[in-house]
Amino acid sequence: MQINNNHYWIQRLPFYYGWIIVLISALTLFASSPGQTYVNSIFVDPMLTELEWSRTTYSAMYTVGSLVAALAMVFVGKSLDKFGARILLPFLCIAMFFATFWMSNVNTAVQLLVGFAMLRTIGQGSMSLVGTNMVSNWFVKKRGIATGIASWGQGISLLTMPILAHILIQNFGWRSTWTIFGALVNILLLPFAILFVRDKPEKIGLLPDGAVTLNQELSNENRIKENAYTLKEAMQTRVFWTLIASGVANPMIITGLHFHHISILMSKGVPLTLAVTTMGLFGPINLVFNLITGYLADRISNRILMAIGQFGIALTLISILYINQPWHSFIYILISSISMSMFNTSYTVIWANYFGRKSLGSIRGFSATTMVTFAAFGALPFGFIYDRTLSYDQAALFLLFIPLICCVFCILSTPPPVKTD
Repeated sequence: MQINNNHYWIQRLPFYYGWIIVLISALTLFASSPGQTYVNSIFVDPMLTELEWSRTTYSAMYTVGSLVAALAMVFVGKSLDKFGARILLPFLCIAMFFATFWMSNVNTAVQLLVGFAMLRTIGQGSMSLVGTNMVSNWFVKKRGIATGIASWGQGISLLTMPILAHILIQNFGWRSTWTIFGALVNILLLPFAILFVRDKPEKIGLLPDGAVTLNQELSNENRIKENAYTLKEAMQTRVFWTLIASGVANPMIITGLHFHHISILMSKGVPLTLAVTTMGLFGPINLVFNLITGYLADRISNRILMAIGQFGIALTLISILYINQPWHSFIYILISSISMSMFNTSYTVIWANYFGRKSLGSIRGFSATTMVTFAAFGALPFGFIYDRTLSYDQAALFLLFIPLICCVFCILSTPPPVKTD
């Protein structure tokens, strides 16, 4: 592959350009926040108060909107393989502004459904996929730690965006806040997406991880050996489906817990201000454990890290039952945050490690379809059960078996046969 002279300045940098990609990935994960449940949860009560809907109706619209997003993810994954992040990411930034502007004008349940479908497709689905995929394409041996660093974007988002949403809603109302968030995404991310995103190191004469080649051609002996599965080939392996099954609990349960976070804690006697503030605690805990998990993901089996994360999700549900003092909420958040970091980082890394970069967008797009589908059902059981019992304890007990089953699938997810180009 010949070096492109248009990218000569990149090759002359004193550091590996992949670390700039990690920074842009972090910004992308941060910018996905308007489509993430931890931000949407702050809008629930203000919107319900003005629009006079039940929690079940609101949760149902969120569920159906997320299902629409899930159906779109296969197309997004294939588009990512075909066009690359360099083309797709600027489009997503502009689409996010349109989606938030739409949400600021919602007055009917149908409008809310359309708004959620756009937000979930763009933020929780597409931006998350593109952001993590960029890192996987630029790193192989250092993929774990690079993914952990990029995950800081979501950690910082968890730390700041719920509190910012609360402050903006209190001062400007929920409608204006949606528009402000859309503008913020474009100010922070769009310039970087247009100017600095590059799809793969080989396209500009570099190698993954910053490996050195003395020639202007990337010869076979310089290339890092890795699997090269297509989506069709990956689907013919047993581990593809055990990985799909192992990823069910995390998006479903974490989505439900984040969506109803304030309501869950207030039902346990936690004051509103403290409940909102504790939402921001997910961020710093994630920052620390994303790095720890990323470091471990380069050294030990990712399926074991995933299993630990799923077991932690089960402990998170159990901890809800024992919140009877405001300070107990901190234990609940600590367990939840550690579990989320352990699973999400290792789950992102394992797909590229097992199936390679050749069709990673399509493979992870299919995976994202499953995850977004189950995330769609996360809010509904909590809202449905609470509307009938005025307690979230029964919902926690009802869902407890799911992460335990997923834990078994994690352990069963051994590597596929070696397949290279």
